[in-house]
Amino acid sequence: MTSSPQNKRSRIFRHLPWLAGVAILLAAGWYFTRPKPIGVELVKVERGIVEATVSNTRAGTVKACRRAKLSAPAGGQIAQLRVKKGERVRKGQVLLELWDADLHAQEQLAQDQLTTVISQSKEACTIADTARRDADRSQQLRDQGFVSQEALERAQSAATARQAACASSKSAIEQAKSRIAVAQATLDRMTLRAPFNGIIADLSGELGEYATPSPPGILTLPAVDLIDDSCMFVSAPIDEVDAASVKVGQEARITLDAIKDKTFSGKVKRIAPYVLELEKQARTVEVEVEFIEAPDDEILLVGYSADVEIVHDRRDNVLRIPTQTLLEGKKVLLYGMQGMLKERAVTTGLANWEQTEVTAGLAEGDQIVKSLDRGGVKAGVRVQPEASKPEK
Repeated sequence: MTSSPQNKRSRIFRHLPWLAGVAILLAAGWYFTRPKPIGVELVKVERGIVEATVSNTRAGTVKACRRAKLSAPAGGQIAQLRVKKGERVRKGQVLLELWDADLHAQEQLAQDQLTTVISQSKEACTIADTARRDADRSQQLRDQGFVSQEALERAQSAATARQAACASSKSAIEQAKSRIAVAQATLDRMTLRAPFNGIIADLSGELGEYATPSPPGILTLPAVDLIDDSCMFVSAPIDEVDAASVKVGQEARITLDAIKDKTFSGKVKRIAPYVLELEKQARTVEVEVEFIEAPDDEILLVGYSADVEIVHDRRDNVLRIPTQTLLEGKKVLLYGMQGMLKERAVTTGLANWEQTEVTAGLAEGDQIVKSLDRGGVKAGVRVQPEASKPEK
């Protein structure tokens, strides 16, 4: 006995609720066991400034525009030390004096000799004037026939000799003045004066000690270390590969290890005309960057370690992306429809550690993945955007 088509349909309808329940269970199982989208940080492609920069390879150093390590021109015992460490001094101010009593005595002797020579010169010139008048009267008497020619000649010779003695005495005055000048110059060598305004950084001598100037080829400690801290700059080594991009006058940014979270504006003021070659170190060129405005609210000390970032090219209002979003081969992960990631090749221009110019491959407003370090983030994966963390 065969079942009718109507009976078959009835059996199918009776199983429909069961079949629907199985389908629902399968769908629920897939839904709750499916892979969850990976959370990623996205960043929009935007327009802005991109700069090409170079930085120092090793820590730079803050230096003073003028710094002098001073010693007295002559050797001797320190008799007067007129300054202290940390004291501010003016140009020409006496810093120290060496014992010079013997030189003062020599100067006084030269002064006394000058006084004597001047007196002798006055006497000699007075006698010379008298002898000249006598010779003139003898000439008049000879013309009148009252004296002989021989007497006239004796008077004239005496006058000439006295004039010579007068001239010689005047020359002796000049010699005496020269001896005084020599004595005073020798005294000046016993006094050390500040060549410019500044602050005393260090003293290496004490009262009673013997100070010696540095002879050629022999290094001795300076008596006074004087720093002009009104003008500061940073000296930093730049790799020889980057040195060709650096020019005098270029904008720079200065950061100091001692002053956190602050950047100071600077300008390249000098580039060394040679490459520094040190054993076991990369070849570098020394570059000097001056502060455009020295920090007023911070203590800036000579010797601080510093870093410089020199801007050698700049482009405004260009498409840019964070440099960290670039994959190998100049590719990015583009956030697409339904949260799917796809790989996109881009053409880049100027770049630095933070921003890279994009000349082709992306449009303004596109969203790309910033958090490339997340596990499983790759093309073809579904992701869930997360709020970006605020930058420090």
